[in-house]
Amino acid sequence: MKMKELLLFLSYVLWVLHEDIHIIGCSDSDGEDMYGLDGEEKAYTDFNKQEMIYPQPPFVDPMTYPGGYESAVANQQICRANLKVDSKGMKDFPLKRNAPSAVMIYTRDEVEFGENNTLICHVTGFYPAPVNVSWTKNEQKVTGSSINVPYPNKDGTFTQISRLQFTPQQGDIYSCAVQHLALTKPETKIYDVQATGQSDPGVGPSVFCGVGLTVGLLGVAAGTFFLIKGNECS
Repeated sequence: MKMKELLLFLSYVLWVLHEDIHIIGCSDSDGEDMYGLDGEEKAYTDFNKQEMIYPQPPFVDPMTYPGGYESAVANQQICRANLKVDSKGMKDFPLKRNAPSAVMIYTRDEVEFGENNTLICHVTGFYPAPVNVSWTKNEQKVTGSSINVPYPNKDGTFTQISRLQFTPQQGDIYSCAVQHLALTKPETKIYDVQATGQSDPGVGPSVFCGVGLTVGLLGVAAGTFFLIKGNECS
């Protein structure tokens, strides 16, 4: 009986805290209104398209924000009014600038020749936002890439991720070049499609697998601890 009660108690012990965020930002010519959860974007406002964008993968049941665009427009009016006041009060403050602390380029999926994939250019640790990311294929500029709105890190810097859809072919060489106010020249990362037809798996899947393994091990450790204590009590 004690063991059953212990297992029932254990099922309520393992719980996870989540952290959400809502960012409103503006300048004289641009604006941002973004919702995030646990370091990932849930939704952001595209003021050019006049709509809310939900950038989650297709297998996720997205959370929507009815009236989100209208609310974002109203927030921009308040933000710009505050910006005028703050600009006058802080006009003599020097602008802090931090160059990106890390720029990485990797694929979303394991590479196979002729199979559609996504190249990811991950830029983090910079201030102020945003960065500009441009792509080349075999030293020729390519278009059609996308980039998320700047996402704040806990240390006050920002992260942005640019994505480029591509079909890998043997010998192709891609690059992403990052421009920022704190850089004297663009920081460029190269991706060489390997001649074997297989490249290293994407960093993203590896990270998720590592996190899953860590959480699983923590769960096993917690379960073992409580089972031992339960046996001692009996």
